[in-house]
Amino acid sequence: MESSSLKQLSVLMATVFVDMIGFLMVVPTLPFYAKQLGARPVVITLIISSFFFAQLLTAPLWGRFSDRYGRRPALLVGLSSSAIAFALFGLANTIWLLFIFRLVQGAGGGTTGVVQAYVSDSVPPEERAKALGWISAATNAGVMIGGAVGSLAAHLGPWGPGFVAAGLCTLNVISAWLWLPESRRSDVPAEGAPKPQRRPLLQSVLAVLRHPRSPASSLIWIYTIAMMAFMGMNGILALYLGTAYGVTVRTIGFFFTYIGAIGLVMRAVLLGPAVRRFGEVGVTRLGALSLVLGLAGIPLPALVDLPGSVRFGLLAVVTLLVPVGTALLFPATTALLSRRTSREEMGQTMGVQQSFGSVARLVGPVCAGAIYEVDIRYPFWAAAALMLCTSFLTTRQRAPESRPAAAEEDRGDEGVFSAPKPS
Repeated sequence: MESSSLKQLSVLMATVFVDMIGFLMVVPTLPFYAKQLGARPVVITLIISSFFFAQLLTAPLWGRFSDRYGRRPALLVGLSSSAIAFALFGLANTIWLLFIFRLVQGAGGGTTGVVQAYVSDSVPPEERAKALGWISAATNAGVMIGGAVGSLAAHLGPWGPGFVAAGLCTLNVISAWLWLPESRRSDVPAEGAPKPQRRPLLQSVLAVLRHPRSPASSLIWIYTIAMMAFMGMNGILALYLGTAYGVTVRTIGFFFTYIGAIGLVMRAVLLGPAVRRFGEVGVTRLGALSLVLGLAGIPLPALVDLPGSVRFGLLAVVTLLVPVGTALLFPATTALLSRRTSREEMGQTMGVQQSFGSVARLVGPVCAGAIYEVDIRYPFWAAAALMLCTSFLTTRQRAPESRPAAAEEDRGDEGVFSAPKPS
């Protein structure tokens, strides 16, 4: 990887890292504060999902905006939106203010696809899975630190996590403004050469629905179904731990620290060797299997009549399969998608993926919240069943053909969303 690419990637990793610290200072504590305000489990998951409703509406627009005006401006606006949202969380004393906080936060959170497009701009195709793993490692480092800092900030009062996160995010905006370079090249076509044609945004979205088996669409569906399963678990995890293990707002963050530490090791140390050994397609299959086992196993320790410390130990062992699975599945899936997308539509395609992912993030927690009110164990088993569907889809994937770097950059890929040719 070239030194210029490494520099861009390093600054982006630092930006994502700080942003995720702020995010995880707030998110694990949200269910506890909402419960104090009288919210039922299904209402709490609706509050959580409202973030993804806003992200759903804005992700394709952010991707198209970044294709036209650059990745850097889109990221700066998104980070600024997060700072405002965290301040709203600090002020929230009603359930409706919590909804507004999540909507504002989600509008800025639509830039996730822009981050992925930034990596695709900066890194050669054969290095993208590893680079996306590094970005995910920075994310998990933020999860590891942010969860613990959020639980500590909760000692300041209900406003503590929100205001501290808002201050941290404001500093992040300033540092990104000073040091984050633009990644998208301003390619000027030779005189008389046709300008790159971008498909209409709605056409890209509809193509995923019309041709689900096409190379790009099938990857977006794998990402979407897996995200629904994962976010269903994530939406009720804090409530489950509070009910089954007595976890509180001042201790929940340390559980996320454990998850973040595992994810950090996976993405920073083990993902690259795994991709070299098994390939991106093989890694998606391993990740899906790990998530199936982890999601199905989370409720099991609480069913065993053992001392509390032993049950916690068993829970820790089973739970580690979840961050292992996400560390393998999501970066490899996104890397495969980037290899099947033209450079001119990279931001838009990543935005479309995030839109479908946002539908999954929206539906998953709400369904899990409704199932949780029936039995607190059922959401995990329902998520595991969804992951079995994803495992089936990964078996249909084939490794992309090797291409010279120049061809990878210049190809049109006009058929990536179209129906697959019959064999």
